[in-house]
Amino acid sequence: MFRQTKTVLQKLGCLSFRGQRSCRLQSTSAKDRALQYQAGQKIHGFTIREVVAVPDLFLTAVKLTHDKTGAQYLHAARDDSNNLFSVQLRTTPMDSTGVPHILEHTVLCGSEKYPCRDPFFKMLNRSLSTFMNAFTASDYTMYPFSTQNAKDFQNLLSVYLDAVFFPCLREQDFWQEGWRLENEDPKDPNSPLVFKGIVFNEMKGAFSDNERVYAQHLQNKLYPDHTYSVVSGGEPLDIPDLSWQQLKHFHATHYHPSNARFFTYGDLPLEQHLKQINEDALSRFEHMEPNTQVPSQPHWTNPREDHVTCSPDALAPDPARQNTLCMSYLLGDITDTFEGFTLSLLSSLMISGPNSPFYKALIEPKLGTDFSSVVGYDGSTKEASFSIGLQGMAEEDIERVKHIINQTIDDIIENGFEEERIEALLHKIEIQMKHQSTSFGLSLASYIASCWNHDGDPVELLQISHSVSKFRQTLKDNPRFLQDMVKHYFKENTHRLTLSMSPDDAYLEKQAKAEEEKLLQKSQNLSESDRKEIYEKGLQLLEAQSETQDASCLPALKVSDIEPTIPVTPLEMGTAGGIPVQYCEQPTNGMVYFRAMCSLNTLPEDLRLYVPLFCSVITSMGCGSLDYRQQAQQMELKTGGMSVNTAILPDSTEMDMYEQGVLLHSSCLERNLPDMFQLWSDIFNSPHFDDEERLRVLVMMSAQELSNGISNSGHMYAMSRAARSLSPAADLQETFGGMDQVKFMKRIAEMPDLTQVLRTLPRIKRHILNPDNMRCAVNATPQKMSDAAGQLDHFIKDVGINRKERKAVRAHLVERPLDPSAEPGVSPCRKLISEPEYQPCHMKTFYPLPFPVNFVSECIRTVPFTHQDYASLCILARMMTAKFLHGEIREKGGAYGGGARMGSGLFTFYSYRDPNSVQTLSAFRKGVDWAKAGKFSQQDIDEAKLSVFSAVDSPVAPSNKGIGHFLSGVTDEMKQAHRERLFRVSDKDLVEVAGRYLGVGQRTSGVAILGPENETISKDPSWLVK
Repeated sequence: MFRQTKTVLQKLGCLSFRGQRSCRLQSTSAKDRALQYQAGQKIHGFTIREVVAVPDLFLTAVKLTHDKTGAQYLHAARDDSNNLFSVQLRTTPMDSTGVPHILEHTVLCGSEKYPCRDPFFKMLNRSLSTFMNAFTASDYTMYPFSTQNAKDFQNLLSVYLDAVFFPCLREQDFWQEGWRLENEDPKDPNSPLVFKGIVFNEMKGAFSDNERVYAQHLQNKLYPDHTYSVVSGGEPLDIPDLSWQQLKHFHATHYHPSNARFFTYGDLPLEQHLKQINEDALSRFEHMEPNTQVPSQPHWTNPREDHVTCSPDALAPDPARQNTLCMSYLLGDITDTFEGFTLSLLSSLMISGPNSPFYKALIEPKLGTDFSSVVGYDGSTKEASFSIGLQGMAEEDIERVKHIINQTIDDIIENGFEEERIEALLHKIEIQMKHQSTSFGLSLASYIASCWNHDGDPVELLQISHSVSKFRQTLKDNPRFLQDMVKHYFKENTHRLTLSMSPDDAYLEKQAKAEEEKLLQKSQNLSESDRKEIYEKGLQLLEAQSETQDASCLPALKVSDIEPTIPVTPLEMGTAGGIPVQYCEQPTNGMVYFRAMCSLNTLPEDLRLYVPLFCSVITSMGCGSLDYRQQAQQMELKTGGMSVNTAILPDSTEMDMYEQGVLLHSSCLERNLPDMFQLWSDIFNSPHFDDEERLRVLVMMSAQELSNGISNSGHMYAMSRAARSLSPAADLQETFGGMDQVKFMKRIAEMPDLTQVLRTLPRIKRHILNPDNMRCAVNATPQKMSDAAGQLDHFIKDVGINRKERKAVRAHLVERPLDPSAEPGVSPCRKLISEPEYQPCHMKTFYPLPFPVNFVSECIRTVPFTHQDYASLCILARMMTAKFLHGEIREKGGAYGGGARMGSGLFTFYSYRDPNSVQTLSAFRKGVDWAKAGKFSQQDIDEAKLSVFSAVDSPVAPSNKGIGHFLSGVTDEMKQAHRERLFRVSDKDLVEVAGRYLGVGQRTSGVAILGPENETISKDPSWLVK
């Protein structure tokens, strides 16, 4: 997987912490045990260098080096059962053939101890991992996994170490994963030769995203002198210049322990990790000088300008305004932790939210639709950068925007920043340190990766409160400290690149032509015997891909290793101001999490399409006595964020029943509870709907974001569209979040006058923000719960003026008690819409889009969650993905991904960045035939069960405990019953459900494809072409 860059504050955003596990009863905690290590102590071939308590993050950091190879090691001991391992290698390519990326794929295709094909994908189904992946960044490659099971950790560690240090690197795997010349139809020697390969198609897909194209050019041109001047993921037309020999050479020179950094995290003992890593891998190596250092980029004496082109965006909010312009500045070395911390904060002060100077200067005059795709501080390269600019601009505004950027920098140097904005940002960091997430280990690994990669100190990076204290002190000693930094890094910095990008109508045509020329160059001098050899190699690869794999060499957990029962989440049902509330006491680390579900049942049909827009602007237009700037400031100072989103919840027992609403969500530190509820009160009682200029800014940004998202999430849009005609809930889901919504927002963005839209917002508000149709949930510590309940009660009374009984729009409403144990008729209810007359129908939709790859989906209507066959369909989807579809769609078809999933009563097939379209639909059908024929073993079923349970049992953060029950009414008893049905699924059940629901005669299905113009589809009248 190719990874894009992130800023420190974004990374801090992922750094959300999972607090103490009260249920793991041990005499001492993991972090206390680790404090007993001593610097200089030797353990299993490693020497401890440093032991540091990091109370901010509730962990102890232990830094080690391997005596023989010099490999660096960091262990973060923390009372978290979701243990993580990662090894990263500094990979610094000097060309754009994608060698580190193709190598990342190929090492996972078999190794010395595990020579079967594709052990990585096979382990997904032989383990209870909570995460398994690999990433290629600009200058490192990382292999992380996490799991809550100690035996599983050892299994995965064995597979990962062998893959990274002792891979087979077979030529056939290089052809499959990287690139190959092959007959279009591998079985027909007369069909034309084409380029194939998983990474080749992945990168073609990646560069169909204009934001990605721009970001890549910007990095290559700002750092033109070394590894950052090339595309580490691979430029599609350079990939065919990579040879198998070069791949093996790159592994030999970069994948060595002397060039590696190992990281482990969690509550498992460090000694066991060190012993296994030393014995399985490191003891077999000697020290070497890796020679992979990245030199500093020589500073320019004069700023530079450049221009690039991209493909036009058919869904752009304004087709006449599709230019991007950005100024990028080279900053300091990222190994200076405090400098990096300060620049990241400075970046947020300059660009984040409506109070920032660049938002006021660039976004509000509506010169563009949003900031450029690369914006703010980026600390993912050896020397950081800062970028500022706009996308969605008219060409004639380019000079004006350059002038505004320079002027704004002058203004910041003169006026500085308000103290309250600095406090709001430091408050955000405090919240990020207190909020507990379930993937904390992975967030830590990503957070330290770049700095550590260039020999910075990862422990220093973790001591966030040290940086905060030092920042406060520095600002106190020199109140102009931030302005001086702006002057030094921006005003006086001659290493500045101004890069513009404009659409070229012939862009895709030129790309296709360039690919044809490359193909010609590779194929024109082939002799008859060369062509014969290509044909035979194609057949050999197809044969290898079709063989049944023997994976018995791989370690595996057993179904008996899965916990038979789920832990119970204690919930308390109560009321506040007469409104139902679910209270869930959790170790939330001093945070309070609030949610409210507001029904849409009384909303007139003509307002439905506007609901997502209402949700996205309601917290950003101002409220009460606050204008939108003051509102944004208060939200940053007093909360961890406030959001409103649509919620469509299919019923767990009936296919044609669902609940529709919007979900309000916010969090805050305990001390700020009254302020958080005051902000919600103002939004309920007096939201501002009078500023057309502000609405236009929000609409433009929203439309641009939707349009930009399609190339990355095309499979989600295809799945949503394919499901549309199969259930009432799926139909509404498409209206709120599918291509319909993208096109609707584009129409709104094109309107010259938004007064009509402004007038609809208060109408929607009357129906949605009505306490009469609301239920709430609060997650907080036991000590704070009664205070939270009191504040909530006060809030409900405060918004009582909005209470009004309104008539539901739909005729059929069904009531379900919120508390299943309460007496019927007495307890508060969820009101679901039932559509007993609903008729699902078969639909095939094609969206032609300017991408070189397809996103394909087929969706089949089956049964709801509590039905006895639901569990069998879940296991079938996993098994079909692992044992059949992966081979057909990814290995043979060359798509980046594909498979089947079961959810909301729908069995869904999908493919992602797929060079094929209609052929993939026949692969889906072959998958059904394969399942009906029962061509699978008990081992296959057990592996699918492990894979399903690893998702069912993935860790849940304290902030999210009980939320499934709050939203969908799914109780612990219902979950346990589903669990028992999953355990019981047999081969007979799988064959039966495949025939009963997925067979051609039995099913009602929908199909959708997003992709390039398609001749086969355009000639077929059964397709609806949008």
